[in-house]
Amino acid sequence: MNDNENIKNENMNQEEVQEETVETVENAEEQTVNAEEGAEEAAPEPEKTEVEILQEKLDEQMRQTAAMQDKYLRLMAEFDNYRKRTIAEKAELIKNAGAKVITEILPVLDDFERALKNMEKAEDVTSVREGVDLIYQKFLKTLGQQGLAPIVTDGADFNTDFHEAIALVPAPVAELKGKVLDCVQTGYTLNEKVIRHAKVAVAQ
Repeated sequence: MNDNENIKNENMNQEEVQEETVETVENAEEQTVNAEEGAEEAAPEPEKTEVEILQEKLDEQMRQTAAMQDKYLRLMAEFDNYRKRTIAEKAELIKNAGAKVITEILPVLDDFERALKNMEKAEDVTSVREGVDLIYQKFLKTLGQQGLAPIVTDGADFNTDFHEAIALVPAPVAELKGKVLDCVQTGYTLNEKVIRHAKVAVAQ
């Protein structure tokens, strides 16, 4: 009876030893796997070579250059459209400005037409002259509203900015030297800018 119990106890001890051995092996394997995974996670990335670093810099510069070139082309296209639009607007402005001046002159043209018809049956030359003078004054007023002004020459000092000397005449008195004696053709300014010099005779 004692021998059987001893055999049974020995078998049980062997099974426990085997289970502990298996468990120890499994734990060892698990620790090995964990250690390998930890080693993989902790392993540093391989350092980039100088060629790879230079290639990355080159790629970045090429991307920046392409972006800048695209921006430049867009700006050039926008500027070209702006230039064309500005030229068209300027041409339209000049065209409309001319139309405005002509519209202002049309009433004066109507007066001339009526004056010509009246001249055919008019007997009084004085009244005809007065009518033409009224039309002339109206015409000057209309042009004056557009910025046109005659250059004053009577008794004025000769000034090359406004006058063009076409004749030199001996001064009748010393005080008149260098002054305008006669105006052969009236000069005009438009918005204070000379558009035609007055042709004058100057005393010397």
